[in-house]
Amino acid sequence: MSPDAPEDRWRQTHLGRLLGHAMRRFDARVLQLMAASERAPLALSNLAARDKVGAAIVHVTRHLPLTGARLTELAAWAGMSKQAMGDLVDQCVAWGLVTREGDPLDARARRIAFTPAGLDWLAAFRDAVAQAEAEFRAAVGTEVATVVALGLEAYAA
Repeated sequence: MSPDAPEDRWRQTHLGRLLGHAMRRFDARVLQLMAASERAPLALSNLAARDKVGAAIVHVTRHLPLTGARLTELAAWAGMSKQAMGDLVDQCVAWGLVTREGDPLDARARRIAFTPAGLDWLAAFRDAVAQAEAEFRAAVGTEVATVVALGLEAYAA
């Protein structure tokens, strides 16, 4: 039986797979917009333009609070292992997006915080997300986009 047989098609079209494809497409578009952004630090927009900034970096950008966070918190919010998030944070430190600072509440712990360049990256990210969302609304229509957003918000709660 071929994988495209009607009784097997559900594996290609179930909601989880469609959500995954949509998220990857959205994140790829955001990174594409970041590559062309005048607000993003030049070195980082050049890396994004050459596909050297992976979509995984979006996890740090999306989840790190402006006040900073410990690695374990950041990993939990992103749904990643501490080791995987540590690797992403190392990359972000090398690119100058974040720093590791002492935690004022625990001398043994380190906090990850945005650098000034990281805050510029975050502003460019906000603009890119807004544009990607506008493109989504234009592609599917305002009503459908609203229903999708409301449905996803309710489902994720």
